[in-house]
Amino acid sequence: MQVFVRDNNVDQALRALKKKMQREGLFREMKARQSYEKPSEKRVREKSDAIRRARKNARKQAQREGLLPSPKRKAPAAAR
Repeated sequence: MQVFVRDNNVDQALRALKKKMQREGLFREMKARQSYEKPSEKRVREKSDAIRRARKNARKQAQREGLLPSPKRKAPAAAR
């Protein structure tokens, strides 16, 4: 993973790196590897994750088809 520092702006580069790591799931994986997870607990967690993903996909599909109202968009910070 690589992030370039422009104009000696290290803070901005760190933010970009954290965002990339979050998107790749690195933080989640580091947290999972901190302690041992029993195989039975892993199965339960993976099954609940799959159910959560399926519900989210079904909700998004229903919104696209017009069966559910779309979520309200947040107003930009400048307009507040």
